[in-house]
Amino acid sequence: MSSTRGFPGAAPASVEARGWGWRHSSRIAWAVQQLDFVIEPGERVLLLGASGAGKSTLLHGIAGVLGGVDDGEARGSLLVDGHIPRAGRAGLVLQDPDSQVILARVGDDVAFGLENLGVPRDESWRRVAEALDAVGLEVPLDFPTGALSGGQKQRLALAGVLAMRPGLLLLDEPTANLDSSGIDEVRDAVVRVAARTGCTVIVIEHRVDVWRDFADRVLVLSAEGGVLADGSVHDVLDRDSASLAASGVWVAGFEPVVPRHQRAASGSLLRTRDLAIARVPSKIVASEITLEVTRGQALAITGPNGSGKSTLGLTLGGLLAPASGTVDASGLSEGLGTTDPFNWRSRELLTRIGTVFQNPEHQFLTTTVRDELSVGPRTLRMPKAELDERLEGIATGLSLEKLFSANPYTLSGGEQRRLSVATAIITQPAMLVLDEPTFAQDARTWVELVSLLSSLLDDGTAIVAITHDEHLIDSLADSVFRMVES
Repeated sequence: MSSTRGFPGAAPASVEARGWGWRHSSRIAWAVQQLDFVIEPGERVLLLGASGAGKSTLLHGIAGVLGGVDDGEARGSLLVDGHIPRAGRAGLVLQDPDSQVILARVGDDVAFGLENLGVPRDESWRRVAEALDAVGLEVPLDFPTGALSGGQKQRLALAGVLAMRPGLLLLDEPTANLDSSGIDEVRDAVVRVAARTGCTVIVIEHRVDVWRDFADRVLVLSAEGGVLADGSVHDVLDRDSASLAASGVWVAGFEPVVPRHQRAASGSLLRTRDLAIARVPSKIVASEITLEVTRGQALAITGPNGSGKSTLGLTLGGLLAPASGTVDASGLSEGLGTTDPFNWRSRELLTRIGTVFQNPEHQFLTTTVRDELSVGPRTLRMPKAELDERLEGIATGLSLEKLFSANPYTLSGGEQRRLSVATAIITQPAMLVLDEPTFAQDARTWVELVSLLSSLLDDGTAIVAITHDEHLIDSLADSVFRMVES
């Protein structure tokens, strides 16, 4: 082991790709191909590219977790320190904080990877303390992981990776779905870790301003294959900003333009009064919520991580029961025996309230994109001709038309998000509840998605958007409901 600036860890790793590509077994198109580059030990690389360009696939390949021949096909070579990537040399932090929490207590969660590596107990707990200190997560070892905020969970995931002392840190949109303070927490933790260990860092991020001052190199993947740009932060982000923006990369100063029309309110669809919400009945996360959802209007729900935004969305969508107070969807309940959406059957919700979860994978049910889009319409016994027409329109509007035969679980994060939105839209519900609808979108697909939502508003659909995306709020929202930490 080597030691860099006081924090012990493995020597920083190198990465080399020569004509490398990967294709999932369920997809005809290559997820990524013809990559040629060398990343030297200790470099800090910002990895950019359009949605679907293969950024996450590349990181999974470097981490050695893509799978074997049954999972896909590889071309060329991808090497870490001159060897085929193997689990353990690189530490991978994903974009969804909840997906990385394994155990109920903070200390146990950080120690989990060390136990798998067979690190002796005394050494493990010393590393756990060092890792938590390095990321600035100042909570007791027995603190419940379920009580952490989104930003704290990402720092917990980073600590778990750091404790294993990898020479290569891989970050796949680690600040997605975090509020501004959570973004600062995670970025600052990475900066501290890189300074103390000297490890090589590769980070994927659509919004480049978060990591611009940290990176010393920018590598941009082309959606058509190969490397679109590679160089210093200044050379790539400043000199090539126009071409990058045209390819879908969010560059500093880019302001998305979405046609916005004046939408007149035309009747209340849903009201809450003194509403209290809870994931489980015994733990209320927010209370005294009074709001209204109006036809043809967009309501943005925002606020800090952990304030209950997603729980509120699930309650408005009829998927969680109110802890107390009322949800009155009288404007949607014609022909039903109750105005509370929680008491409606799933088929009754399909044309009334469509809900998109924060994590797209939590709502996928089938093994192809086409079948996923068809679940709701088939439940409604929609005629084939009408279904085909809707499939074509939505797929074109959200750049999914080439993915019909793909498995939803093999899509990129941005593609999964667009698919989840499409599954809610295709049954044409009167109201949509969308939890972080724009996460993982490049500049081009962001405009496509928000333009589609804007057109739905013009047609009279009501939208509730749970979001930290200020661009989305500015472009779409007619009103904003801000939640506070309890």
